[in-house]
Amino acid sequence: MRWQHPERGLLPPAQFLPVIEEHPLSEALGEWVVGTALAQAAAWKAQGIELPVSVNVSARQLRQKDLVPRLKRLLDTHPELAPGTLELEILETSTLGDLALVSGLLEGCREIGIQISLDDFGIGYSSLTYLKRLPAGTVKIDQSFVRDILDDPEDLKILDGVLRLASAFDRQVIAEGVESAQHGDMLLRVGCELAQGYGIARPMPPEAIPDWLGDWRPPPRWAELPTIDHEARPLLYAAVAHRDWARRLAATLMSESPERPPLDPSCCNFCFWLDQLREPMGPAIEHLDRLHRRVHGLAVELCALLDHGQGEQAVERLPELYARRDALLEEIERLLG
Repeated sequence: MRWQHPERGLLPPAQFLPVIEEHPLSEALGEWVVGTALAQAAAWKAQGIELPVSVNVSARQLRQKDLVPRLKRLLDTHPELAPGTLELEILETSTLGDLALVSGLLEGCREIGIQISLDDFGIGYSSLTYLKRLPAGTVKIDQSFVRDILDDPEDLKILDGVLRLASAFDRQVIAEGVESAQHGDMLLRVGCELAQGYGIARPMPPEAIPDWLGDWRPPPRWAELPTIDHEARPLLYAAVAHRDWARRLAATLMSESPERPPLDPSCCNFCFWLDQLREPMGPAIEHLDRLHRRVHGLAVELCALLDHGQGEQAVERLPELYARRDALLEEIERLLG
């Protein structure tokens, strides 16, 4: 939803929906949204395009005791739509205090063909309870765990853990907040094949969808990237940790950040992940270790220049740092390949 405000322009939902969150108007609006989404799906079908539509449901609408018959009436107005065309996205916070009621209502929705997904999964304190109790076929990982997976090995590990958890519960996973093709690369390497975000498409009016469907092509490499075995994933974490370390060091040298990353190669996050691979990978890891120490050796030199008031000279040598960083990352890619 967007509100074309007469003075403030196009407003996103976060700027107006909270105002009516616990008002009866939210129920009427929610029903209108479902009806509008189904009408749009029917219009697309008339053009030969069959697309499911997902609709966020407010907490108040979700607690309507007659939710199921209301939704069934809306579905009955479009008999041409296949079962499963409509999906309800449920926020964890929507169910607080009413888990048994909501679970029963959602089970009723599933019985009439409506799909259920858990939205923004992971940000609530009861995520595991909801995963167990709510009849959701899909889990959408919150974007706060996705947008930094290229730079934060902890976020990448959380994402990997959620994927394993969802697999154990036989749930499908969608990653939110995919801002670039590189995010897609990383997701595919940890086994997540479904995503949404600006890296795929920005919001668009419904009439633009047919042309977009005809023109959009995923990056060719997405069809070629293999899923990395769990035993080798510490290499992925190590690559992310090293990229982040180099970024923070560059920020320090350019006086953009007072926080200096560890210069001792045995004290950085990269070394932590590397130690986990020494036994399974044996001698293959030694060259990687040497490359890692070369990068840190250069980092010591550059920080010494900075400490002696020669910051400009240190910055001029940043390309050397990036070249050594890239050599290490290329070796990781070779080992993964």
